[in-house]
Amino acid sequence: MTKDLFKDFDPVSAKAWKQKIQVDLKGADYNDTLIYKSHHGIDVKPFYHREDTKLVSVKAVSSWDVCEKIYIENVEKSITRANNVLTRGAEMLWFVIPNDSVNVKAILDKLNIGDKFIYIECTFLSEAFIKTLKDLQQSYNLKIGVDIIGHLAKDGNWFTNKDEDHSVLNKCIGKDILSIDAALYQNAGANIPQELAYTLAHLNEYANHFTDHKDLNFTVKVSIGSNYFFEIAKLRALRLLFSTLAKEYNLNDNLFILAHPTKRNKAIYDYNVNMLRTTTECMSAALGGANAIYNMPYDALFHKNNEFGDRISRNQLLVLKHESYFDMVDNAADGSYYIESLTQQFAEKALEIFKQIEMGGGFVQQLFDGKIQQKIKDSASQEQQLFNDGKLSLIGTNKHPNKQDAMANDLQLYPFVKQNPRKTLIEPIIEKRLAEQLEQERLKNEAK
Repeated sequence: MTKDLFKDFDPVSAKAWKQKIQVDLKGADYNDTLIYKSHHGIDVKPFYHREDTKLVSVKAVSSWDVCEKIYIENVEKSITRANNVLTRGAEMLWFVIPNDSVNVKAILDKLNIGDKFIYIECTFLSEAFIKTLKDLQQSYNLKIGVDIIGHLAKDGNWFTNKDEDHSVLNKCIGKDILSIDAALYQNAGANIPQELAYTLAHLNEYANHFTDHKDLNFTVKVSIGSNYFFEIAKLRALRLLFSTLAKEYNLNDNLFILAHPTKRNKAIYDYNVNMLRTTTECMSAALGGANAIYNMPYDALFHKNNEFGDRISRNQLLVLKHESYFDMVDNAADGSYYIESLTQQFAEKALEIFKQIEMGGGFVQQLFDGKIQQKIKDSASQEQQLFNDGKLSLIGTNKHPNKQDAMANDLQLYPFVKQNPRKTLIEPIIEKRLAEQLEQERLKNEAK
């Protein structure tokens, strides 16, 4: 039936489309007028055609889980909250553990979790604590977030020192132990090819170190930005790159992607717009193939954790999944010439950067040389300039701001980069939002 429908229409070549466009331009230059040059190093064409699109094979993800993040301060309160969010639609829990005094077993034993995933992120490194968590994996579906390199990149120092950190990791290594905090690079201002390359190089450090462990499963935390199609392609490119890496080390390619919205484009003024931003970012994560999605509350920058903000953020995901059916089609972006092209370009550019990193001694060495930090700062400065010039818009912030909006008396948390000068082994990678300087100026004006 479909074939009969199309038999009366002659195919149109890419060349014919371009000739027609050039006629309509009436002498204007095609490249200058219609080619968009993004700060990610990708030139976006006005149309894409199957003639010049290479389809890529990306591993399918059958569905994604609605994730809830809980910082463990009080065990009993955390148990109550965890069970509450599970009854309200959460399908995966992300626990952040601040110290080794937390009795994780006492929490898990009182959860109505079933066979759902639990991701446990430790903000410290303890051999005894990790081994306790490993023992619990026999009874619970736990993913343990150990990332000594990520801590080095963010903090500037090892947990203890290089030898001790590696010794603990060597003694604790297991199937679902290693985690990569790739969100750090995006939130600090890295462009997409950089973000992918640094994630791949970060992964490679562990894969190269644990060559005798073929059963490793990696969890990667990825931050999703506001460029809808670019971010879909980014996750697809990440799976493509990881699959290539896994083949080299004879690893399985069961990459678990835990995606969440970026902090970089969020704002404290006209903060309800943050809900629109996080919605499209979660959509990109779902269509790009994330295994789980955690949605950042619209007021997380300046309000302490609260039930209303958490409920709204969780309901955004529930609407996408159960009312918009964003989990019903595997690899929904497959076959889109635009997204396929972006996926291929991002993967190729990231692979070039990755090769340069490896030629320079590897990811950790490049951190100590300061080259990774400088590249991210260069990209962040370029993006910041676009924002400052109004070429990159944030509605309610540098575009159509509400001059009557006041925030000085509504800040429960400090929403800006915290300055804490101290001695570090390397320059830490610092996350910074685009709107920070503008918001600080507005807060000063409020006080006048």
